[in-house]
Amino acid sequence: MAAIPESPGTVITGSTPGIQEGELKIHEYQAKEILRRFGAATPRGKVTDDPSEARKLCEEFGGSCVVKAQIHAGGRGKGGGVKLARSGEEAQQLASEILGMQLVTPQTGPEGQEVRTILVEEAVDIASEYYLAVTLDREAGRPIVMASAAGGMNIEEVAAENPEAIVREAFDPHLGLLPFQARNVVRRLGLTGGTARQAQKLVAALARTYVEVDASLAEINPMLVTGSGDVLALDAKMTFDDNALFRHPEIREMRDLSEENPLEVEAGKSGLNYIKLDGDIGCMVNGAGLAMATMDIIKLFGGEPANFLDVGGSASREAVSNAFRLLVGDPNVKAVLINIFGGIARTDRIAAGVVDALAELGEIGMPVVVRLEGTNVEQGRQILRDADFDFVVASEMGDAARKAVAAVGGNG
Repeated sequence: MAAIPESPGTVITGSTPGIQEGELKIHEYQAKEILRRFGAATPRGKVTDDPSEARKLCEEFGGSCVVKAQIHAGGRGKGGGVKLARSGEEAQQLASEILGMQLVTPQTGPEGQEVRTILVEEAVDIASEYYLAVTLDREAGRPIVMASAAGGMNIEEVAAENPEAIVREAFDPHLGLLPFQARNVVRRLGLTGGTARQAQKLVAALARTYVEVDASLAEINPMLVTGSGDVLALDAKMTFDDNALFRHPEIREMRDLSEENPLEVEAGKSGLNYIKLDGDIGCMVNGAGLAMATMDIIKLFGGEPANFLDVGGSASREAVSNAFRLLVGDPNVKAVLINIFGGIARTDRIAAGVVDALAELGEIGMPVVVRLEGTNVEQGRQILRDADFDFVVASEMGDAARKAVAAVGGNG
């Protein structure tokens, strides 16, 4: 995510995917469904996976519509996933082209994301576009409304090159965004009259949505003003904190597993924190802090981590075995680094789980570097020594990283 200069506590969603542990993403059409519950105005639209239905919908909307790919990534317009149709026939043709395409945007990576559904939405007269979002200002410890008159697809560039163009209004989550604060945001955007009143309503609705559904980000980009002065949420994006989803089963049901990395989905079934990265050294650690340190030290020695995998402090032998299978199942992984500092976690349980996985997998065709310290460390090391597999044993974390990098042909 691209940080807004001079305000490290707030972010604007950018083009570089990062580690966002514990977040649920939903589609644009789902975000708009939630916004409408809180009084936000959106264009009329319906989701479909049938080009012939896209034609009928476009005709219902007066013969002019927008066909929008539904994937969990921004930049869809730049990637060719958002098209204007001026007839029902054209809407059907565009839907046929977009459905099934491998849409590549700055947020999907070079492999892209398959489009399985589209949103067919009425075309509206756009007079001006604005950026509007609510997220957490970690420095202030409060939610913050961010808005800009320079809305649209290039908001990341605006944030980086012209940060004073971003309006910020922090608010107390217990009180909610107060009316004068919503008026202040809209006034600084330069809106007046009836348009300003509609914009205030939309700003307030977004802030209320953010708080009540436990979102980590609620974004409207663009918020548009039509030629007649109406204010609508033309596009919407939301992410949610996994830890709060027990309060929102209806949002949990919106999860689309087809949009997520299959390895990450499989890890979740075992209660593992796993995030796929682009390197070739698979990492198994216990604790998020140790995971970050392990990735850092791999890069320090010239290597690239293939994942973030935290087995946690209470992972069972079975969960550890599943974790190891995930690591070696990644075709990009050329070596595995197991870096365990046992506090709550027992190193013998970790070692036993890895040996179980190796017994099941057989020949894996890659080196496994192991560094164990902490609870039951001697028992853990003995399990590794007794195993049929020839582990590469490291004395400490730097030694482990160096050996792992060397094993994949790096500088280690």
